Amino acid sequence: MKTLIVTDIQNDFLPGGALPVPRGDEVVPVANRLMDQFERVVATQDWHPASHESFASQHPGRRVGEVILLRGRPQILWPDHCIRETPGADFAPGLARQKIDHIIRKATSRQIDSYSAFFDNDHIRATGLEELLKREGVDDLSLIGLATDYCIKFTALDAAALGFRTTVLLEGCRGIERQAGDIERAIAEMRSAGVDVVPPSEGE
Repeated sequence: MKTLIVTDIQNDFLPGGALPVPRGDEVVPVANRLMDQFERVVATQDWHPASHESFASQHPGRRVGEVILLRGRPQILWPDHCIRETPGADFAPGLARQKIDHIIRKATSRQIDSYSAFFDNDHIRATGLEELLKREGVDDLSLIGLATDYCIKFTALDAAALGFRTTVLLEGCRGIERQAGDIERAIAEMRSAGVDVVPPSEGE
């Protein structure tokens, strides 16, 4: 069964949000169109507690964009974003929510971030996505959403490692590009792991 993973298309990741992905709003109409082409649609949400330790605000004297060691793992410090039960964590206006069959929420523990829709960044705690997909007989995944160089990349890498046929449709993705070349490096890493990364001209 072919399933579309609609990744983190949330208000705080859109232009004007707390952690805006450049041109992130452009993925909304693409998502609405693509959702009609799949048997199942799963949407993910960052769903942080207000005291999430990836937030720079939780580390006095630290700034957004700094990298610290958090329990031995490098952690980028982000602005407060996608705090559960706030407007910033809501799906983007205009996203066809009625087409979404399941919602998976991630990064729900304050101690550890979760870029992947499958696991936290330590690969200790699962989100339940793998169990859901296997229960429904899903073997083929396509990913769209935000952001190419973070949650799309890590979700795709985990999906491929778990044995799913995995495709990233770049027409429905936008990246952060904190450093020049981040998006291209993410694409190369996904392809090296066996992920089919489809350029926009091929995905239309």
